[in-house]
Amino acid sequence: MIKTLSLIFFSIIVSISFAGSLPNDSVLFTSTKQSNIDSLVNRWYNKQMSPGNDTSFVVEEFSDTSFIPAFSDSVYKERLANLPLVIPMSYNKIVRNYIHMYTQKRRDLVENMLGLSEYYFPIFEQILDAEGMPHELKYLPVIESALNPNAVSRAGATGMWQFMYYTGKMYKLEINSFVDERRDPIKASYAAVEFLKDLYNIYDDWILAIAAYNCGPGNVNKAIRRSGGKRNYWDIYYYLPRETRGYVPAFIAATYTMNFYKEHNLSAKKADLPILCDTINVKDKIHLEQISQVMGMSLAEVRSLNPQFRRDIIPGNNKEYSIRLPFDRTTQFIDLKDSIIHYKDSIYFNPEAISNTPEYTTYTPGPPTKNHSKLTYQVKSGDNLGYIASWYGVRVSDVRHWNNVRHNMIRVGQKLLIYVPKSKLSKYDGINAMTYTQKQASVGKTVSKSENKTVAVENLKEGDYEFYTVRRGDTLWDIAKLYSDVTEGDIMRWNGISNANKIAIGQKLKIKSNS
Repeated sequence: MIKTLSLIFFSIIVSISFAGSLPNDSVLFTSTKQSNIDSLVNRWYNKQMSPGNDTSFVVEEFSDTSFIPAFSDSVYKERLANLPLVIPMSYNKIVRNYIHMYTQKRRDLVENMLGLSEYYFPIFEQILDAEGMPHELKYLPVIESALNPNAVSRAGATGMWQFMYYTGKMYKLEINSFVDERRDPIKASYAAVEFLKDLYNIYDDWILAIAAYNCGPGNVNKAIRRSGGKRNYWDIYYYLPRETRGYVPAFIAATYTMNFYKEHNLSAKKADLPILCDTINVKDKIHLEQISQVMGMSLAEVRSLNPQFRRDIIPGNNKEYSIRLPFDRTTQFIDLKDSIIHYKDSIYFNPEAISNTPEYTTYTPGPPTKNHSKLTYQVKSGDNLGYIASWYGVRVSDVRHWNNVRHNMIRVGQKLLIYVPKSKLSKYDGINAMTYTQKQASVGKTVSKSENKTVAVENLKEGDYEFYTVRRGDTLWDIAKLYSDVTEGDIMRWNGISNANKIAIGQKLKIKSNS
């Protein structure tokens, strides 16, 4: 596999001086595409946290979070030497420059990855351990994709382990219009371990195997021949493709950083991913929104645990697929499975709706090209970014990027800039003036009567009710069960709610006392 330019994901061009005979020359980092590096950790990972819930990790050694420590070469070298590693970790000026990149220049990126590692590293470690492979190989996805399962390079390398299409197929990963197992953290990890094992069997050297993982064994073999048959990475260093010269030093630097981040006053940013999960196998066609709506989970959470379903659809058709859910939700899924499968199935599996479903992929959001036209959309009551993005056929991350929106926070009356291809301008130009029903119809979805009907509000006198604050994962059905003789309809009537699915975390609901 010619794994293309994995370091493009670092958005750094590495230029190495050829003045010396040893690869200890300084590495020059240019600022080209520097701003794109932050897109490696998509905002998809940073979902809203409950108000007042401080989940940040406090580094006890430093009270000033802006302080960036610096250390001598001897300290870096000694720390690397003391790590319990099978793979040899050389230290030189090139490695040092990558350590500085992580610990000084890209601190936000590292803190996001530290949070994500709490979820993903145990998966990698279990698979590596089962195959008798060095555990430090778990740091490869750090430099490949910044632990983003939906990452796609400009060359098409996909997933955390950045498999190209043909290599993914070679290692039996399913790739089609609905499923891309290169994005499945578990299946892609098994495939990556097999690939690395095959490369190690060729070279009997983990560093050369890692280099070949990046540029392909053909390029490594060519470098060995050009060096006169030498088989040490640093001896063939200058004969390797430029991006691979930076790949192994980046791997060493990532290994150092993920082990010694506290010493650099770095802390993990909480990733909203449940540590305890379970897997359920299904053979039915299911839309992830059906799971979200019926189980009262956020769609973002369901997606984050199942990134292999590239259009939110589990194809089914009697073929077994795995769904990953929080451990405490699996029994609920089993109990509600029939309800989930049939919930608005005629809407979610309408052929037009399926054809208009965007693919949820983490590309680098950037400025629109000259082939795009700018439209303005004014937010209406009941709108959310998911709806708006689907109406214009764009990604939610793009709408956030174009309008500098944090999380999903938009307000009624706010004007959003939307960029669409000029060739489709006539299709999207009138959306701002459409009714909600018309906009949903434009993407093949019908609006149920319950979404349009108004609710007669029962005015409760002060003292006749108490407040319930909506928590993450709550549904009206769940809330009603907490009270005797209270139904979903009662809560909707007391609070003027017309759509049972539209309640928000932190919302205060009136519950009639002594009901």
